[in-house]
Amino acid sequence: MKIFRSIEDYNLNQRTILTIGTFDGVHEGHKKILNKLMSTSKKKSLSSVVLTFFPHPRIILNKYNEVKMIDTLDEKIKAFEKLGIENLIIHPFDKNFSLLSADQFIKDYLIEKLKINHIIIGYDHRFGKGREASVDDLKKYGESFDFIVEEIKAHEVESIAVSSTKIRDSINSGNLDKSAKFLGRFFKITGKVIKGDGLGKQINYPTANLYVEENYKIIPKDGVYFIKTLIDNKEFHGMMNIGHRPTIGENKKSIEVHLFDFNKDIYDKTISVDVVLKIRDEIKFSSIEALKEQLKKDETYCNQLINK
Repeated sequence: MKIFRSIEDYNLNQRTILTIGTFDGVHEGHKKILNKLMSTSKKKSLSSVVLTFFPHPRIILNKYNEVKMIDTLDEKIKAFEKLGIENLIIHPFDKNFSLLSADQFIKDYLIEKLKINHIIIGYDHRFGKGREASVDDLKKYGESFDFIVEEIKAHEVESIAVSSTKIRDSINSGNLDKSAKFLGRFFKITGKVIKGDGLGKQINYPTANLYVEENYKIIPKDGVYFIKTLIDNKEFHGMMNIGHRPTIGENKKSIEVHLFDFNKDIYDKTISVDVVLKIRDEIKFSSIEALKEQLKKDETYCNQLINK
């Protein structure tokens, strides 16, 4: 997959089929559109292009300051790559870009730069400063400049929006098996392994403390989760605690991962964890010994899941 960090960087001199969207979560609803993009590109011998934006437009336009994303940018790129997307443009979304007129965006970017022959777009998509232009306006440009506008129907667009909301709600509530059904994959948390206080090691449950740099990333509710990850191309299972470690009276929220049958040094490495299932809520235990006993039970339960 070729990645371009702006529309200006796109330099392929071929007619394209294009789709535009934020694609948060790259879930099953999105996949239908992306599969249509790729199959049509083959039929018509066009170069397929996905145009997305970063940061999320809603963050820049100050309408939803608290919006949380299902995927970080890197996670989204990997999801596109796994689907077999040919060309991905991640255009920086800023105030200046938001002030472009629809005419400028369509003529200078879509027609002149991206050389569109075919565009797949949601029925309710709007373009330009103040959302001035609609899909009907885009169709008029298509008639004048010889490109096809394929409209994604209302029920498909609404299904995608509902799926994204349901995914966020299920992650927030810790219902990770439900989010996996909508995503068509497990929800991921990607972070750098940083030094902790070493308590896990003292009680024979050493943990990798994950630091998630992207503050826009949605994190599941506090609790203990069954997880899996790939390290050096080998799969490991384990359990992860998200929360404030009430048994030791800590206020700072942390994400701690304990991997089974693992003894490598992974400090300062970045790992991606598939969050498979919530095991239980985070609990304040009467003692460290009581915590240790519960961790043994959690591990036994996780091993039963592995061996199913």
